[in-house]
Amino acid sequence: MARLNYVELPVRAIGAGKVFYETAFGWTLAEFGPTYAATVTGDTDIGLQGDAEEMTKAPLPVIDVENLDAALEAVTKAGGVIVRPIFAFPGGRRFQFLDPNGNELACVEADHG
Repeated sequence: MARLNYVELPVRAIGAGKVFYETAFGWTLAEFGPTYAATVTGDTDIGLQGDAEEMTKAPLPVIDVENLDAALEAVTKAGGVIVRPIFAFPGGRRFQFLDPNGNELACVEADHG
């Protein structure tokens, strides 16, 4: 069965992007040259593309979290800007934010029941 396994985001500042994701979510991003960093878990990984010639338009990646309120706090403390506060939808709750490079993402907590 096909599944999402990688999301690549364009970034203006690779260092700020790397620090943000490591701080907000505890991820480790490996550097692959001066303009690229990525997680290498083998699960759904994220790449940060800092080469202006290689950038594409960013999708809205959704990050599955266990505690949405804690994630909101971590994102805010790491410098994220909340653009859509926590809201409920059938199947869970989520919020959307901008990272330090202006990429819009979401965090979701699925209903447990």
